[in-house]
Amino acid sequence: MNLTISGHHLEVTPALRNYVTTKLDRITRHFDQVVDIKVLLTVVKQKEKERRQRAECKIHVKGDDLFAESSHEDLYAAVDELVDKLDRQVGKHKTRMQDHHHEAAKRVM
Repeated sequence: MNLTISGHHLEVTPALRNYVTTKLDRITRHFDQVVDIKVLLTVVKQKEKERRQRAECKIHVKGDDLFAESSHEDLYAAVDELVDKLDRQVGKHKTRMQDHHHEAAKRVM
């Protein structure tokens, strides 16, 4: 699994990088077919204080691409919301992948 964490108008500190990787471990625990994860952390210059910190993530899993974004006044809270959204999407994707294996209908002769 490739993990890329980058910042826009923001320096990604080792503490922030460690926090994001520990939160994303939850997703890899639930679904092990994750190929690539790209995380973008940004600080948007807005007049209003809330929704200023933004976190985006794109996950490439076997058979699909998943995307989520979250905005909050605290970057750590934005990462928490982002991981919750991604966890739900990965859970849906996993059930969709498993539901396609139905038994064939038996023919009556």
